[in-house]
Amino acid sequence: MLTIALPKGRIAQETLSKFEQAFDEEFIFEDRKLILEKAGFRFLNVRNQDVPTYVMHGAADLGVVGLDVLEEKEYDLIKLLDLQLGYCKVAFGLIKGQELDMTKSKITVATKHEKIAKRYFEEKAMAVDIIKLYGSIELAPLVNLADCIVDIVETGATMKQNGLEVGPTIMESSAHLIANKNSYYAKKDKIFDLKEKLEAVIQWD
Repeated sequence: MLTIALPKGRIAQETLSKFEQAFDEEFIFEDRKLILEKAGFRFLNVRNQDVPTYVMHGAADLGVVGLDVLEEKEYDLIKLLDLQLGYCKVAFGLIKGQELDMTKSKITVATKHEKIAKRYFEEKAMAVDIIKLYGSIELAPLVNLADCIVDIVETGATMKQNGLEVGPTIMESSAHLIANKNSYYAKKDKIFDLKEKLEAVIQWD
C-alpha cells in the first residue's frame, strides 16, 4: 500500500480526480475523515504546509504539495511529477504606483515565505530584514511595517483590493508529486506505476 499525504481543499479534490481517471475508481474523503483507504492507497488529509513533513519523516510515502512550500521547507525529498494543478507564483506586493527601490541599503520585507525571500536578496547581494507574518500581510506596507511584501499570488485581486499591486515574480509554483527517499527505493515499482498512470492522465487532459 502507498500512503499519500494530500493538502486539504481544492488541490486534494483535483488530485483525487486525477486518481479517479487513472484507476477508474471513486476517491472521496467522507465527511471530516482524515484517512481514505481504497484501491491499494491510503490518503491522508493534512494541512498544505505539513505535507512535506509527513513525507520527510516517512509517515507518508508520497505527497502532493506546491513547489513554493517545498522551496520554503528545504527538505531532501524527490520531486516525481508536476501535476499541473494549483498554478500560482510567489511575487512582491508593493503600494500602488511604487517600485522596489533596489538602491536602499536594506529592504524590509513582510512575508511568511522567509527562506524564499531571503534567498532572492542573497542572490542579488542585497541586505534584507525579514518580518514574518501569518495573515493580513497586505497591511504591512500600508502602515510602514515593511517596504513590501512577498506572498503567493493567483489573480492579484487581494492585493488590488488592499491598495497594493503585484510586483516582480520570484518563482512560479504548481502542485508536485513528491516522494520520501526510502520509500522511493523500497516501493519503486508501485511508485513508477502510479507516476506513469498520472502522466497519462495529465497528457490526456
